[in-house]
Amino acid sequence: MAKRALITGITGQDGSYLAELLLGKGYEVHGIIRRASTFNTRRIDHLYVDPHDPQARLFTHYGELNDSARLANLIERLQPDEIYHLAAQSHVRVSFDEPEYTSETTGLGTIRLLEAIRQIGLDCRFYQASSSEMFGSSPPPQNELTPLHPRSPYGTAKMFAYWSTRNYREAYGIYAVNGILFNHESPRRGETFVTRKITRAVARIAAGLDEQLWLGSVDSIRDWGYAPEYVEGMWRMLQQDEPDDYVLATGCGYSVRDFLAMAFDRVGLDWERYVRFDDRYLRPTEVDVMIGDASKAAAALGWDPKVRAPELARLMVDADIEVLKSESPVWIDRPDRAVWSQPR
Repeated sequence: MAKRALITGITGQDGSYLAELLLGKGYEVHGIIRRASTFNTRRIDHLYVDPHDPQARLFTHYGELNDSARLANLIERLQPDEIYHLAAQSHVRVSFDEPEYTSETTGLGTIRLLEAIRQIGLDCRFYQASSSEMFGSSPPPQNELTPLHPRSPYGTAKMFAYWSTRNYREAYGIYAVNGILFNHESPRRGETFVTRKITRAVARIAAGLDEQLWLGSVDSIRDWGYAPEYVEGMWRMLQQDEPDDYVLATGCGYSVRDFLAMAFDRVGLDWERYVRFDDRYLRPTEVDVMIGDASKAAAALGWDPKVRAPELARLMVDADIEVLKSESPVWIDRPDRAVWSQPR
């Protein structure tokens, strides 16, 4: 009988890649999505088949992280073997503007799921999407033993969820793990996150559709990996005999400035001609350097990421160029730069 997995945040970057991975492994996959007035399933639309088809293995259900009764009802009805909790208000800068909402969803949402598992008495495995933002100002390289010192409402909410997961594991014997993931990106990354903001702007500038890109600090250093490799690590964490917490990271640090140079270089442009500073994008408290040490995951899980920031920048720029191509303009290649012309 196929394993059954429940994914919160299935419509996000990680959720969509994880759903693909699990379906490829023969799982029956259920995802919780938020009810909205517009369709928000574009990242997983290609995975759908007719739900009445006996071969259908992907199902979605409406739910909210602030509705504990609905979450408990879904978990009890579905009886999943594995729960991957990825849903959150996950934008660090937005968390300063919406600290209460961030705490309600990113922090307390985890407690509601864990408490549902406890009350139902469900024998399942629970994955909590923790974050490198919990480390905050602790110096790199950061690993599972690094002190937590978050520098944003998002980081503090993730820290609450992290300790809640450990507490339910230790107090109630729930198989619950924390995946402490460093930045991981892809062409499916949300357009307000800095890497995707950059690569989307590069494609549009190369096409002559935009002339400038506005950013905050370009000196912050991050450890950027490739999201499909990271969801593989999530799955591996839940296949171990005993639950534990793991850092996933590449161990390589690149600044935003570096990423800009790599992305613009892909289309033969000098980033300094197009990027402008806007202090509205600065955070009240910044995190300067995050570089992870994933040696524990390498040893215990056999997890070995291959994609580093230079390749990541190239593949994201290429993907955003393809998106623009598909939107109707005609792509014309010139030796000096790529330009667009509208069909006559």
